[in-house]
Amino acid sequence: MNKLTIAVIALLGAMNSAQAHQIWIEQADGQTAVVRFGEFGDNLREASPGLLDKFSKVTATLLSPKGEQSAEAGKTATGFTLPFAAKPGDGIVAQDANYPLYTFKQQDKENRNWFFPAARLITGFAAQPPKLVLDLVPTGKDGQFKLVFKDQPKPKTKVTLVTQSGWAKEAHTDAQGLVSFEMPWQGVYVAEVSFTDRTPGERAGASGAEKYDAVVYGTTLTYLKADGLAPIPAGPAAAPTPPK
Repeated sequence: MNKLTIAVIALLGAMNSAQAHQIWIEQADGQTAVVRFGEFGDNLREASPGLLDKFSKVTATLLSPKGEQSAEAGKTATGFTLPFAAKPGDGIVAQDANYPLYTFKQQDKENRNWFFPAARLITGFAAQPPKLVLDLVPTGKDGQFKLVFKDQPKPKTKVTLVTQSGWAKEAHTDAQGLVSFEMPWQGVYVAEVSFTDRTPGERAGASGAEKYDAVVYGTTLTYLKADGLAPIPAGPAAAPTPPK
């Protein structure tokens, strides 16, 4: 595949980039990790004051061969800063298990849903066990991941791989929950997946039990690829959603 062909594929893929907001983990060289919220492929990072203020408490765990370290993230104007960074061989998972419930109408029925955002950062493709309710984990093969829901493989589910340029490629997990992608460019890749569990339930809230009709899980996996073709530059940063 030559560079021209790849560029054409990139432009076509950008037209199908994922639209739903999710959290993902970024880590620049020499800096601690940061949890962002927005749309990675659109170069959109929400801010505070604004949609970042909807988050209740973002917690994260550093996964290291030496053990695990958990911490609460500190909110800044552009994300949630973690007190650690992933070294080669490490990983990080993060989530907000208490994002506010939201209501909407569907066919004259009012529904109350729970958005459950989570994210994982990997530094390599060594196999890792799931840690999140909806988790995308490396299997030990380059470019291959396994989607797991409540510790069970999640088959026939769409996974979207997005780059910083807005290029995106979709694939579906097989019967074992496995999905594979080619990663031709250097740079950051974010795999995105969502699943709605329509089982009603309730959770503990600040003012008592909160009933919900469904849980919308949104999970991402971030990987920085050090080799490959020069990355297509990211587009201009999109403006965060203004506070209401």
